[in-house]
Amino acid sequence: MNYAILTDKLTKTYGKNRGINELDLKVEEGDFFGFIGPNGAGKSTTIRTLLGLIRPTSGGAKVLGYDIVNEKDKVLPETGYLPSEINFYRGMKVRDIIKYSAELRKVKCDSRASNLTERLGLDLNKKVEELSLGNRKKVGIVCAVQHSPKLLILDEPTSGLDPLMQREFFNILLEENQKGATIFFSSHILSEVQNYCKTAAFIKDGKIIMSDKVEKLEETGAKKVSVKTDNGTEEYLFKGDVNELLADLAKKTLNDVTITEPGLEEIFMNYYE
Repeated sequence: MNYAILTDKLTKTYGKNRGINELDLKVEEGDFFGFIGPNGAGKSTTIRTLLGLIRPTSGGAKVLGYDIVNEKDKVLPETGYLPSEINFYRGMKVRDIIKYSAELRKVKCDSRASNLTERLGLDLNKKVEELSLGNRKKVGIVCAVQHSPKLLILDEPTSGLDPLMQREFFNILLEENQKGATIFFSSHILSEVQNYCKTAAFIKDGKIIMSDKVEKLEETGAKKVSVKTDNGTEEYLFKGDVNELLADLAKKTLNDVTITEPGLEEIFMNYYE
């Protein structure tokens, strides 16, 4: 099995503050991987550590087979990175930033860049300080994707994009994935993961609490139970013998009961709570 990302008890602490703690993460080559967690869970710290932007406190990791500490110069040319917050040099036009990004990687990708800017509706003549958050994010997407990297690492990529642009963005990612690129993106929007990802990991308080194929996460065997009584409505996930559930419900005076398959969001929130 070849892995685009493989960590071994990867840890990053900031003094007494939590960062990430003994992360064991496996992302297969060619996967479309969702990294899920609320703000402050450790998603961005994980990504910055993997890219060598910050040094791990302990543990280790390999990205595309290269050690993130000793061989990060080999990682970066093969990787496209979109940070959660986009900043560019002031005074530069969009076309100059995109060209500058390609030149830093010593690649010529004018045709791909032109296709991406057209699909994302970017005005190449605007200066960066004139751009909205969404349009800055679009420039970042072009810079990350235009050189067709083996691995795309995207941190909260859809923030600032309107729904139509979000759809086009994921179309672009799916195309890159179909060409063989590994996609790894962090998000707190579960519908994005459920709709597009093959695999997902949940991170909480700097630790991975669950990681599996999305279809397996959705097939946990748990049931979402909604019970209405005179005292109000109660909702919970039940996993076990359904006969025991029915026997327990039979003891109550019910106005209504609904038993359905839980979505990824209910499963996710159950683990967090």
